[in-house]
Amino acid sequence: MRKLKLALAQTNPIVGDIPGNLAHIKDMIVQARSEHVDVVVFPELALTGYPPEDLLLKPSFIDKNLRALDELLGFAPELLVLVGFVDRQDDIYNAAAVLHGGKLHGIYRKQYLPNYGVFDENRYFQEGVESPVLEYRSARLGINICEDIWYPKGPLYTQTLMGDAECILNLSASPFHAGKREVRENMLCTRAVDSACYIAYVNMVGGQDELVFDGQSLVISPDGEIESRGKAFQEDLLITEIDLDHVFRVRLHDPRRRKDRLSQSLDRPQWNQDDVLVRWKIEEPGRRQASGGTLQEKKVLVKSPYTQPLDRLAEIYEALVTGVRDYVRKNSFREVLVGLSGGIDSALVAAIATDALGPEHVHGLFMPSMFTSQESYEDVLKLSGTLKVQVETIPIAAAFEQFLQILSPHFQDRPRDTAEENLQSRIRGLLLMALSNKFHWLVLTTGNKSEMSVGYQTLYGDMAGGFSVLKDVPKTLVYDLADFLNTRRADIIPHRIIEKAPTAELRPNQKDLDSLPPYEILDPIMEAYVEDDQGFEEIIGKGFDPATVARVLSLIDKSEYKRRQSPPGIKLTLRAFGKDWRVPITNRFKEI
Repeated sequence: MRKLKLALAQTNPIVGDIPGNLAHIKDMIVQARSEHVDVVVFPELALTGYPPEDLLLKPSFIDKNLRALDELLGFAPELLVLVGFVDRQDDIYNAAAVLHGGKLHGIYRKQYLPNYGVFDENRYFQEGVESPVLEYRSARLGINICEDIWYPKGPLYTQTLMGDAECILNLSASPFHAGKREVRENMLCTRAVDSACYIAYVNMVGGQDELVFDGQSLVISPDGEIESRGKAFQEDLLITEIDLDHVFRVRLHDPRRRKDRLSQSLDRPQWNQDDVLVRWKIEEPGRRQASGGTLQEKKVLVKSPYTQPLDRLAEIYEALVTGVRDYVRKNSFREVLVGLSGGIDSALVAAIATDALGPEHVHGLFMPSMFTSQESYEDVLKLSGTLKVQVETIPIAAAFEQFLQILSPHFQDRPRDTAEENLQSRIRGLLLMALSNKFHWLVLTTGNKSEMSVGYQTLYGDMAGGFSVLKDVPKTLVYDLADFLNTRRADIIPHRIIEKAPTAELRPNQKDLDSLPPYEILDPIMEAYVEDDQGFEEIIGKGFDPATVARVLSLIDKSEYKRRQSPPGIKLTLRAFGKDWRVPITNRFKEI
């Protein structure tokens, strides 16, 4: 049996912290070495962090990344190490370095540069053109990066069909959104079956501004079976062995490969020209090779524990916790502040922050007005007890009346409207930011995607803060996550908070329904318009009331100026406001 022992190191780098990322890579290599692996693979741009964005326009940044790579050359000469970095030749490339024996044996340069959604790689990188196959310890390994493997006729096709690669090593930084794991795994299993090869896919983990990377690295057999899966939203060193002889057995039974190979040979008689397929070989003089295999030939295959995937709500919740933890930690904050209203949004944000940072690092501020109900007082008090967070109270009624007096000559006895309502929210925002400024606490805002979409938030009021936890969480999902938390941990969010009608409490008996359609109607209309790019006719074709659809679409269109001024928040859906959504503020296009 020819075997290869792999270590997939799903790391959580910090963008720009090249010395810290290098030190962590070395630590993971030491762990892999102790397990006597043949190959250790790190994620895409593991040295720099992903995405480095306009740091790539700084020559000094690229230089430091290259010096860090030089430091790795002789660190573990007995191992084959693949690590993502920024290569510089005539241009810069998103690349993977192949290190062994104190030498740089080759560089793979990413060929397919994503330029959609949150990705903007064409802005920075040049495309690679070579598809290498590396012969190492009797194994033939293909190397590619993230997006490359999503294309059926991409580098993997060349490497496996004409280069006879038995295992593809894919270095990835694949951002999370709900449902993506299933799509990604189905795609990778299809690639493995169609190419009759192993796929070892290593994914980054952790939060980076709006993005969260979920890890869940994979080893997939030529039969399309997931043999190993890394942990979700945690660093992990996934160690497993693969049976290379199994690849040959599977290929003997697959006539598609013979036909494809013949077809390509007829179409391109000079197939293995240097600018397409390149062959690398690592010689190891003095290393004893067993006949047709490696030194571990007689041992039973080592398999990593198979980590079961999380269900939908658990996965989303862990993404939110990871996003908060890493945004706070990586930006050198220690503690956060949440404005608690007695409503479900602020309760969920406080729960997420508590799980991310610990209750001792979470501070609550309750700011009642003359419109605040007794229920809200009681619910905030109960929530502080279940979460074990300290909550301070600063009433705003006196400040509100003082502001009304100051503004009275200018308002000229006009009837009260949203100006007075929003003034309360802005007083609360002022208090939150004052405490943030004094104690260096990061303010977590509490608005959700539904409110953000239609402008049901106050500029410089409840939008004031440093990080928007629920920015991409629709209101209906807020309720689902609250129920999920209470099922998991014995009513952590008081039931009355979940059950009562949502309200901003800015005027007597105010309810969200006074201004908005029910959220179970608003959310699917928003999803169709924002995430699926469906127009008015398509949406009403689903059975929604035309007047309601017209109103919601109009509100979404008019609220872009507000969204542009909102704090960054965690991407959870297929299309989030922020990097995903690039609509001009000054814009006269109307859907209706």
